[in-house]
Amino acid sequence: MTARKIIIDTDPGQDDAVAILLALASPEDVEVLGITAVAGNVPLDLTAKNARIVCELAGKVDVPVFAGCDRPLGRDLVTAEHVHGKTGLDGPDLPDPTMPLQDQNGVDFIIDTLRDNDPGTVTLCPLGPLTNIATAFQKAPDIVERVQEIVLMGGAYFEVGNITPAAEFNIYVDPQAADIVFKSGAPIVVMPLDVTHKALVTKPRNDAFRALGTAAGVAVAQMTDFFERFDKEKYGSAGAPLHDPCVTAYLIRPDLFSGRHINVEIETTSELTMGMTVADWWGVTDRPANALFIGNLDADGFFDLLTERLARL
Repeated sequence: MTARKIIIDTDPGQDDAVAILLALASPEDVEVLGITAVAGNVPLDLTAKNARIVCELAGKVDVPVFAGCDRPLGRDLVTAEHVHGKTGLDGPDLPDPTMPLQDQNGVDFIIDTLRDNDPGTVTLCPLGPLTNIATAFQKAPDIVERVQEIVLMGGAYFEVGNITPAAEFNIYVDPQAADIVFKSGAPIVVMPLDVTHKALVTKPRNDAFRALGTAAGVAVAQMTDFFERFDKEKYGSAGAPLHDPCVTAYLIRPDLFSGRHINVEIETTSELTMGMTVADWWGVTDRPANALFIGNLDADGFFDLLTERLARL
């Protein structure tokens, strides 16, 4: 089977870093055509830097990294240093990258890549706010029908919000962009908090990362050591949820996940519930289904996959 062509759109973030590492360690399953950075967890200059740090940690310096949008479509940027630290990758002590940032804008890279490849052969993997994807769709509407699938981390239903009572961070940062993407007609798979909160890095799982003894394994353990403090305090959970690696794991082992094909709408007008993913899980409206909304995963299988692939780097 040929590897699935993907573009990773990201705002690293420790969990973004793990998602990127999993993809770069799995060339037989996914071919990373490029990585586009967006403002989110930290500002754009740091997310673009962090994406290159992660590529170098994986020893994959030939993967092109592009900077995209530095702010949401219609709102001020909200960041999450309170979770990820001032650099976005606090925890391990990683060197500054030496590989270059590409001159081309990330949005233009997305457009050109979708136009240059056969229709239905490139999957978009947004791990942060959807600003780059929405901007590309607005700038070049012809590319929407060329997208194979959008597999994204964002939103919540049963788990409600993690940045406001109603909204998950990625969608809240740019709800207008999310609204454009969910209304685009492109096939969408959503990894909401409902599933990512089941991908918990418990101590034994983190010990397994550290025991790999590799630079990548130890760095991942140090990253989760750092950002789990926030989730343990907030949720009283046994560890930190690895949100974004659920996207990559789904591309490699979709059998680990289950969900429902439902309608998802994005709240863009109410400040009380701004950025809420209104997921019609129970089918109580007649609105047409527009997304596969994932609700569960095989957590042991997920961490077995992650540990096995990280051992390759």
